Amino acid sequence: MTIHDKAHELARALKESPEVQEITEAVKLIDGDAESKRMLEDFRTRQNDIQQRLMSGDMPNPEEMEQMEKLFEVLSMNPSIHTLFEAERRLSLIIQDVNKIISDSLEHLYGANV
Repeated sequence: MTIHDKAHELARALKESPEVQEITEAVKLIDGDAESKRMLEDFRTRQNDIQQRLMSGDMPNPEEMEQMEKLFEVLSMNPSIHTLFEAERRLSLIIQDVNKIISDSLEHLYGANV
């Protein structure tokens, strides 16, 4: 089996994971509620804007970050959005773990700085 075959196997496992299934179900519920969908889309737009600015070296001001934290807290009170955020957090941890496993497997090539 090639590395690409293993990568496709990993992709299938991720798609079938409880976290992805939970994200899919939460998105369906959110899509069925116009207000929840609008609030989440607004949050994601603001979040993406801040991420783009951070990548270009533009630090958001503390008030803006505080406003985002408050918005996150408000959105987290919505059960469907809370479920989505939690499942996304768990999936992110899985992806971080997989990246670490792969990086650690190459450490002998480049030293401890990979």
